[in-house]
Amino acid sequence: TVVSAHRTPDRLAEYAKSAVGRGIKVIIAGAGGAAHLPGMVASYTPLPVIGVPVKSSNSIDGWDSVLSILQMPAGVPVATVALDGGRNAGILAAQTLAVADSNLLNKIAQFKEDLKAKVLDAASIVENHKPK
Repeated sequence: TVVSAHRTPDRLAEYAKSAVGRGIKVIIAGAGGAAHLPGMVASYTPLPVIGVPVKSSNSIDGWDSVLSILQMPAGVPVATVALDGGRNAGILAAQTLAVADSNLLNKIAQFKEDLKAKVLDAASIVENHKPK
């Protein structure tokens, strides 16, 4: 869904408070600028929250978003991935869910093996085409 910490605070609270009852297991919240969304979501739910700092037109090269999401008070953690790191947020969410799902765990293990194979293939191409 789309929620804004500053423009739709009631919607944010309702979304986060009702997440458990709707079967949600992990929440990914992306935010730019002041980036209050992930922390506010985390304040309303016991679920894991993954924050994705987003470089936006009104941000300070994304650093304001990164620091805002990283600097959470004790008791309200937000796992933070890299700037514009939505892909890693999805992978981290899958890994979190895989703790209780061996089928998903096997798929993640295969995904990582596939990543490894791509690197080894690239290394082989480079190493076999060295100038003499």
